[in-house]
Amino acid sequence: MKRTIVVSTVLGFGLVASLAVTSASAVATPDAAPKPATKAPMTPEAYEGSAADQANTRDFLEAVLKSAKSKQQSFGAQKTVTLTYDASEAPKFASEIAKSVKNWNRSVKNVKLKAGKDADFTYVEGNDPRGSNADTDMRGHGRILLDYAQNEEFDSTRVTAHETGHVLGLDDHYEGPCSELMSGGGPGTSCTNAKPNKQEAGAVNRLWARGFDSVAKSELFDARR
Repeated sequence: MKRTIVVSTVLGFGLVASLAVTSASAVATPDAAPKPATKAPMTPEAYEGSAADQANTRDFLEAVLKSAKSKQQSFGAQKTVTLTYDASEAPKFASEIAKSVKNWNRSVKNVKLKAGKDADFTYVEGNDPRGSNADTDMRGHGRILLDYAQNEEFDSTRVTAHETGHVLGLDDHYEGPCSELMSGGGPGTSCTNAKPNKQEAGAVNRLWARGFDSVAKSELFDARR
């Protein structure tokens, strides 16, 4: 399945896409139907949709795109692309983030994640009525918000690894089994799998096989194809 980044607007343990930057968000209940939204929260505090929040959103998205453009050439055709992340604004989830990063690094070979300065993407913690979400270009840049309430209901490492999957370029597949990381909240709160399956790992490896430019910018990457 293909979706254009410009026009797609979907929520779930899912995505909101607009203006070439997508937002992946986790549902609070496994059987809740996806609900449309105009944009994702941009601050660790509860989202209120104020004018100030909207200004912060624009500033953040512009910064993401600027960072992506500035680093695009350096990615080039490296055999392994290294993405750096900053988890300093999500101290309560330090353990879950570390486990998620380890799971991804053990599963894929063409892209690696490591903590570092001048981060490509960041993790933050806070409250959001829609749950955890990722504001990302799905090419290694963006910001993941880990929602307190949702991480108490669902397995926190699974939530964190799922949102990280969106940063690496994977779309949601709610109908998938627990063994499929990107099925998100679909299998229910009892699902604790926090590792991508073989198909998902293969999809990420294909996406990053030639670095940053290996997939058309107008498409989202679907792990099932």
